[in-house]
Amino acid sequence: MTRLPDRRKPRLGTRLALGLGALALGVFAAVGYVMVSSMENYLAGKLDDQMKQSQIALEKDLVASGRLNKIYGWYAAVYDVRDGRATPRLPAQLPADATELAEVAAEVTGDEPVFRTAQLNGSTYRLRGCPSGDGTVLVSAAPMNDLNTTVRQLVMVVVGTFVLALIAFVVIGRAVLRRGLQPLSDMAKTAHDITSHDLTDSARLAVRAEGRNGGVEVEELRSAFNKMLEHIDSSLAARTAAEQRLRRFIADASHELRTPLTSIRGYADLFRYAAANAPEEREAHLERLRSEAARMSVLLDDLLLLARLDSAESETPLRPAEHDLSELVREAADAFQAARPDHPLRVAEVGQPLRLRFDALRLRQVVDNLLTNAALHTPPGTTVSLDVGVENGHATVRVSDAGPGIPPAEQARVFDRFYRVDDSRTRDRGGSGLGLAVAHSLVAAHGGAIELDSRPGATTFTIRIPRH
Repeated sequence: MTRLPDRRKPRLGTRLALGLGALALGVFAAVGYVMVSSMENYLAGKLDDQMKQSQIALEKDLVASGRLNKIYGWYAAVYDVRDGRATPRLPAQLPADATELAEVAAEVTGDEPVFRTAQLNGSTYRLRGCPSGDGTVLVSAAPMNDLNTTVRQLVMVVVGTFVLALIAFVVIGRAVLRRGLQPLSDMAKTAHDITSHDLTDSARLAVRAEGRNGGVEVEELRSAFNKMLEHIDSSLAARTAAEQRLRRFIADASHELRTPLTSIRGYADLFRYAAANAPEEREAHLERLRSEAARMSVLLDDLLLLARLDSAESETPLRPAEHDLSELVREAADAFQAARPDHPLRVAEVGQPLRLRFDALRLRQVVDNLLTNAALHTPPGTTVSLDVGVENGHATVRVSDAGPGIPPAEQARVFDRFYRVDDSRTRDRGGSGLGLAVAHSLVAAHGGAIELDSRPGATTFTIRIPRH
């Protein structure tokens, strides 16, 4: 049972666009974090440099005037550090709670400055403590409001920009993906169109996946899809042709068998009548019964042989052995000359034994059939030629005649079963139409081929059998 697609699921283009959007979101978040962190570190470094320069100026003022000049919005104080405790010297610029500044002063133990970020009077400040001589420590606190404001604005700009970029990425990406995947949808539509066709008696699929969009991969898929359709086309054509041949074969076989059966039934009635009323005619009627039975037996034998040749993979009707093909041709020629004295026969041989593996009975049947066919379809006195030789690693047998030839339109079908070039001929002259079909199948079973070359005044059947 075919499983229908779930329409509630998003299409492949949408899923790909969302997946790429999620990936882009991760990339944007990482890039934004790096940008904001780098900018924050840069601004913090600039603030630290500014505090360093201001503390150098404060130390100079302290030496020159004995007091610290006030910097608007900043705090600054000089601390005496004794036994790990820091005590501010007066005058000092201190907030209401100066504990953080005292802790920074107590942490300064060498020549390196100490930095800390703390909350003073509800605002964020950057603290810097450095030694100023005589066991004192200079501590200053600079507000970080501008830095934090700048970072927040940068975060808002980055987030807004990335959100817009993400939306545009998803929307445009979905449109591009849908356009790129449109050939796949077209191929799906083509497949649905195929399912709507009645393939019962069709030998051709009229639909193909067209277009040149979608890139190399989609083009490869489209080519493979069309090759698959071509293969289905050829398979459908072969199936349709096989079914038509089977129908024709059954119809022709029924027709061919009905004729002798009707004759047998009629002659049987005549035989019964003669047995009661005209005994002297019984033998004539009995002979006609035997003749029709023999003709039907030949037809059935040919049909059985063709069926066995068709199933040669499971049961081969051939019994190959090593024989001399030249000897077989001579025997066929002798039999033909005895049976058809009104057709001169010219025989050309290789002059030496031509040994290869074949079924002598079946190959003799093929040669006899071609010779008989040449005699039946040419007027008396027409010369028939029989040649045997070797060409390109193949043993060849040619049966030629100088008759009227076979029309070009009919040559492609002469090996079809029950096919007669002239349907107006009687069956006594034209046969059942199985002779050439049997010959073709027998030669093919030997791994060879039989070819026809015909024009007015020259018709040649060539048998080619590989020598190895």
